[in-house]
Amino acid sequence: MIKILFVCHGNVCRSTMAQFVFQDMVNKCGKQSEFQIDSAATSREEIGNGPHYGTVRKLNEIGFPVLHHRARQMTRQDYSQYDYLIGMDAANIRNMNRIAGGDKDGKIHKLLEFAGKERDIADPWYTGNFDRTYEDVKEGCTALLEKLV
Repeated sequence: MIKILFVCHGNVCRSTMAQFVFQDMVNKCGKQSEFQIDSAATSREEIGNGPHYGTVRKLNEIGFPVLHHRARQMTRQDYSQYDYLIGMDAANIRNMNRIAGGDKDGKIHKLLEFAGKERDIADPWYTGNFDRTYEDVKEGCTALLEKLV
């Protein structure tokens, strides 16, 4: 089983979007028994909150299921439990490395890295642009799935 943890600052916008989009992609190709998919935050600001209404609206608009989720913070133990810990931007990667105590096994990646891009996925909490975030998340998740199956 391949275990993937998507991570962003608050775990209510980008990482939940990536979790739900990737889960739907995995389900549609009949590989759900081969993956464990979750998401987490680098901060404590949103712990216990559900997905941001902008993420929910965008996913509903394009027909992706919105799963039950409550924001949680990434832990050092997550590093040993997951095969891939995937952040959305450079700040996430720095904070993930801090939480994990480094990346000795090379498990921490930026999502768009799988699509051959180094740029960050902008945080729609600040930009308000959930459409652009979705396009980037979809591109990264599609490339990640192609790499793994």
